Amino acid sequence: MINDKLINPSGIVVVGGSDDLMKPGGKILQNIIEGGYSGSLVVVNPKQDIVQGVKSYRDIRDIPPVDLAILAISSKYCLETVDVLAYRKNVKAFIIISAGFSETSEEGRKLEKEIASIINETGGCLIGPNCIGVVTRTYHGVFTTPVPLLSDKGCDFVSGSGATALFIIESALPKGLRFSSVFSVGNSAQTGVEEVLEYWDLNFDPDKSSLIKLIYVESIANPDKLLHHASSLIRKGCSIAAIKAGTTEAGSRAATSHTGAMASSDSAVEALFRKAGIVRCPGREELTTVASVFMHKPLKGRNIAIITHAGGPAVMLTDALSSGGMNIPALSGEDQNKILSMMNPGASALNPIDMIATGSIEQLGNVIDYVDREVKGIDGMSVIFGNNGLNDMTGVYDLLHRKIKECVKPLYPILPSISSSFRELEYFMSKGNVNFPDEVVLGRALTRIYNTPHPAEEKIFLENVDVPQIRRVIDSCGNGYLEPARIQDLLRAANIPLVKEGVAKTRKEIIELAGQIGYPLALKVVGPVHKSDVGGVTLNIRSQRHLEAEFARMEKIEDVTGVMVQEMLTGTELFIGAKYEPKFGHIILCGLGGIFVEVLGDVSSGLAPLTVNEANSMIRSLRAYKIIRGTRGKPGINEALFAEIIVRLSTLLRFATEIKELDLNPLIGSEKSVTVVDARIRIEKG
Repeated sequence: MINDKLINPSGIVVVGGSDDLMKPGGKILQNIIEGGYSGSLVVVNPKQDIVQGVKSYRDIRDIPPVDLAILAISSKYCLETVDVLAYRKNVKAFIIISAGFSETSEEGRKLEKEIASIINETGGCLIGPNCIGVVTRTYHGVFTTPVPLLSDKGCDFVSGSGATALFIIESALPKGLRFSSVFSVGNSAQTGVEEVLEYWDLNFDPDKSSLIKLIYVESIANPDKLLHHASSLIRKGCSIAAIKAGTTEAGSRAATSHTGAMASSDSAVEALFRKAGIVRCPGREELTTVASVFMHKPLKGRNIAIITHAGGPAVMLTDALSSGGMNIPALSGEDQNKILSMMNPGASALNPIDMIATGSIEQLGNVIDYVDREVKGIDGMSVIFGNNGLNDMTGVYDLLHRKIKECVKPLYPILPSISSSFRELEYFMSKGNVNFPDEVVLGRALTRIYNTPHPAEEKIFLENVDVPQIRRVIDSCGNGYLEPARIQDLLRAANIPLVKEGVAKTRKEIIELAGQIGYPLALKVVGPVHKSDVGGVTLNIRSQRHLEAEFARMEKIEDVTGVMVQEMLTGTELFIGAKYEPKFGHIILCGLGGIFVEVLGDVSSGLAPLTVNEANSMIRSLRAYKIIRGTRGKPGINEALFAEIIVRLSTLLRFATEIKELDLNPLIGSEKSVTVVDARIRIEKG
């Protein structure tokens, strides 16, 4: 558990401190000194009495009392050192930057466990091993450079990878993004990403704590803890963005070799992040850009006005925003005329508002003020302004600094002249501003934030769900794929609508069922898992003669135990699937059904149990949502019923964890109904 001795130590010992700045022990000591640490600082070095002007002890047993020990020594010496410091010196916080533990061998793993066990027994906190260290506003306990700019209004950042943490900081600095703290947890022998989130949550102070949290993670050891504390922080007013690496099979192998822990299923991570309200980013530039957006006033809608003096970047920003579901609405004729009167001839006020190259600082200020105060239906602004040699860039940046603070609507500055206006840009960022040098990356960041749902409510939908019946059915079943009758029992217990159907084993039975259900009909074999692959599906049967012929043919298919007769429905094919993921629980997927699931791969995911809002968000995040809503004269489906079925299914799975795989494919959706036509459920107990 993270403690105050780690965050704000009154005394630090660097074990392995050195005069050699090319060694971790030398560099970390230099960073602590140059960072202005005001507490007592000592070194342990068996060959020196003074290291970088700091008192050095040759034996760890001789050091004065300290709160924090930073170990930069060979892994084989760490166990004895920790033993002395924890038991004899009462040290309560440790940062072990040394490598050679669980990331390298089984022997290293055992050594790591022994060290963690000692620190746990003595009530201490451990960061690492195999990390770059920790940065707080009290001390700079890392051996890398650059050390990030620190501010009480900066970002809190935790990373499972030290090198990646450094590269993310490198990405942040040119944007002017500042940090409040940095935790590199390395092998996470005691303290991982989840425990850092827990500390941030339990110690959150709305007047003092950073409102922006950034995460880089390669494996999630405790999804429930991450979900609970991330969603709690967001409800308290924080914004969280994260990278989860290792999403592909090859990436998972790389993450495994890097951290010594298995990477999690990508669909499970996607569902977890959506449920928590975490903005998921694919890379470093996106993460630091999203964090920079968080530094501005919150965007309350999706309508953006673009103010520019260069047409090309405005077009690219428009494309990036539009492709993510944001709007760049054309302005009214009245607003256009008023804005045109503020600008030079040849300018355009459609949106993007193009001031052209001759636009002045005064004109820029007038346009910003008008869009902010007078134009209705605009939620945020982006200003693109580079150095074309016609303006005093310091004056431009001073204006933008004032407007970012004064405007009611968020204003995102795209200032691409990072070379020609380097000094002026540094001046702009020194005032606490951030810059977005690339308009496309900003556009994608805004869409990621806008499309990330708020944290889900922590409740389970139980209306007309017969939980005792669900358990009776599950308890009576064995392992393997369930028979149709059992599937129907489960779905009915959850009040999920089913197509009229029955199973026949004789010619007489199938004729009777057909009479009860009514033509047209669909026939499907019972037994084979992949019915279509064995020719076990026939649709639109409209006569008894056709029915009998198909029944006779299907009886001869290998492994067939019966033939299912179903009412033939028409509408849009939909899909709901679920898979049990260890540690995460059930991951639920939805999308268009039939062949579209495999061909298009257009599915969205959620983590059971789901709320109606979560289900609606899943449906609306699909690329095929326009088809579900209805397009080109074709009616859509009943979206509310589709969402309700997703939620009911998630409740069923919440009380039937023995279900490891489930497919409802297809469901047939229309304006009036959504009905399950085919289902497959696999049980695994024990």
